[in-house]
Amino acid sequence: MNNLIFDHNRVILCHFDNYSAALVFARFGSSILAPTPLPESSSPMPIPGDIAGHHDPEAVLDALAAQFSLNSAQLNLDEHFQAWMVSDGTSIRVHLVRFTTLDAPHQSIESFGGSFKPISEMRKMPMIELNLMRQVFNQIMSVG
Repeated sequence: MNNLIFDHNRVILCHFDNYSAALVFARFGSSILAPTPLPESSSPMPIPGDIAGHHDPEAVLDALAAQFSLNSAQLNLDEHFQAWMVSDGTSIRVHLVRFTTLDAPHQSIESFGGSFKPISEMRKMPMIELNLMRQVFNQIMSVG
């Protein structure tokens, strides 16, 4: 089931420290998208008029928590973030999930080959992901 969900969805995991206003992204190799990067043929698309059930945010959150052994009580799905991609006719929704822990849970991500990095250390990322990080940055800084 998780594979089918992640055929149509990706997740950006981040942590925002309200006190210091530090925003860090979970980076897995050369991508900020979990569990896998977007296909190379991906490009942005408008929000589709008919969102099928395989883009359900709660199902994606549950699948991500299970796959990465994360405590879902420490995760907050940002329902206001909207990013959509298309690859070979398949729509892919990009979800934003923020850790609610006091500090970024480095060990939780390191056990899956990831690390937390600020946007300033992401300059060599694919342009499509840099644009997604900019959207996340703008979303978080405008809402907090």
